[in-house]
Amino acid sequence: MKHDVLFLMGPTASGKTALTFELARHFPIEIVSVDSALVYRDMDIGTAKPSREEQALCPHHLIDIISPLESYSAAQFCADAERLIDEIHARGHIPLLAGGTMLYYKALLEGLSELPQADAALRAQLDRDAAAHGWPALHARLAELDPVSAARLKPNDAQRIQRALEVCLLAGRPMSELFQDSTRPERRWRSLNLALVPAERRWLHERIALRFRQMLAAGFLDEVSALRSQYPELAPAMPSMRCVGYRQAWEYQDGACSYDEMVERGIAATRQLCKRQLTWMRSLDVLPLDAQQDDVALRAVALCTAFLAGDELPANLLYSGGY
Repeated sequence: MKHDVLFLMGPTASGKTALTFELARHFPIEIVSVDSALVYRDMDIGTAKPSREEQALCPHHLIDIISPLESYSAAQFCADAERLIDEIHARGHIPLLAGGTMLYYKALLEGLSELPQADAALRAQLDRDAAAHGWPALHARLAELDPVSAARLKPNDAQRIQRALEVCLLAGRPMSELFQDSTRPERRWRSLNLALVPAERRWLHERIALRFRQMLAAGFLDEVSALRSQYPELAPAMPSMRCVGYRQAWEYQDGACSYDEMVERGIAATRQLCKRQLTWMRSLDVLPLDAQQDDVALRAVALCTAFLAGDELPANLLYSGGY
């Protein structure tokens, strides 16, 4: 017999956290975070991490599990999520996997490609090449080795360009080909894949700008200063500091930009993140909900109720527009 799993995905600032807690009022759920930033300890404000009071409303998992000096991969997430799903079912509860890291969803739902592990020496060499010639030059190099991957990356997307080049050089094959080799895993559970989407991109952009400024007002820059003091080995190239907002705050504190430039860059980076999240979501088998609807919580509850009862899902509750 397959167990039930609920998924709630969506771009940054689409209202996932509020909807998660609304679902917790109706169902015996435990929340598994699907967020590559929430795994880091001491990174609370810039990641919009649920407060201790919010986390006390129902059990949370995969939050505050590693240091900002460490890294956490999609493969690690899949192993942790599979284990947690089994443990939550054993307790008679329903796993709700919620967050915005779409790669994690895709890996869990569709399987992982056999990609080579990170190579510190090669990454260091790529960093030196980028320092000497710039990331656009490395993007051009990637375009020769893996044009498919290069076409979906911006010329200054350092983290992804570096990883794509690393995979190409270590595997001797384009990363895009390796992704095609992944096989869909057999699952011991069935899932309801809900996705919050904005009917109007402007609505999402306004929420992004508001939230970034609220983070600053809540002491985000002090948080970054504390991280740099608490973890002297922390560097802007580390995965934790590549999270949107943190990189821009680091640059401001190093005098590389003004306060106003930092704010605009942080908001722009978050918008770009949301654009990528929506692109990823379009490649997944999801049931979209209009995040702007006043009754979106009622719609989500009704869909979950029907799914858990084994009834036909009411299609009229879903969002039918593009995103």
